[in-house]
Amino acid sequence: MKCDITKLDGKTSGSVDLDDAIFGLEPRKDILHRMVRYQLAKRQQGTHQVQERGDVSKTTKRIGKQKGGGTARHGNGSVSQFRGGGKAHGPRVRDHSFDLPKKVRALAMKHALSAKAGAGELIIVDDVTLKAAKTSDLVKVLEKMGVSNGLIVGGRELDSNLSKAAQNVKNLDVLPSQGANVYDILRRHTLVLSKEAVADLEARLK
Repeated sequence: MKCDITKLDGKTSGSVDLDDAIFGLEPRKDILHRMVRYQLAKRQQGTHQVQERGDVSKTTKRIGKQKGGGTARHGNGSVSQFRGGGKAHGPRVRDHSFDLPKKVRALAMKHALSAKAGAGELIIVDDVTLKAAKTSDLVKVLEKMGVSNGLIVGGRELDSNLSKAAQNVKNLDVLPSQGANVYDILRRHTLVLSKEAVADLEARLK
C-alpha cells in the first residue's frame, strides 16, 4: 500500500510503499488485548506487602481465662481480629508478568500498525528533526500536521531537540524505532513515523 510522505511544514513530498503484511492486515482485537495485558502486567512492580501473623511481634500470653470469661479463648495477640495484629491473606511480593510467545508479540505489533493505517491515523514524515529545542516550534509543527494526541517514532537515535521540545507538550510521546510498542501506539490517537522508522519496523517484523 502507498502512503504519502509529509514534511514537518505540512506539505507532501512524495510517497512510500508500505508492506501489506505489516500495515495492511485486518486488526484482531483479541491479539491486541493479549499484548496490552502482557505489557501492563510486565511493568507492574508487585512490591505490595503487609504484615501477617508471623511478622507481627505481639505477646503470646493467654489474653483471658480458659473458662468462664464468656468470650473466645484467645492465646495470641498477633491474630487478625485484634488491633495491631497481622492481616490474614494479605498481598505478598510477587511477579505479575506472564509469558507470551514471541510470534504473538510480533503479530500484535503488525496488527497495531495495521489498525492505525486502516483508520487513517498514520502519518509518514520525511524527517523528525528540529532546528531548536523550542516547544513552541514543535506545537506549530503538530498543528500543521493536525496532531493533537500522538506518538512520534523517529529513527534509531532521536533528535535531541525534538526530545527536549516534546517534554512540555501534553498528550505527545516520542520514541526511537527500537522502543516502538503496541501499548504506546494504541494509547495515542495519531501515529507519526519517520521514513527511517518505517524501514526499521519493516526489517524488525519481517
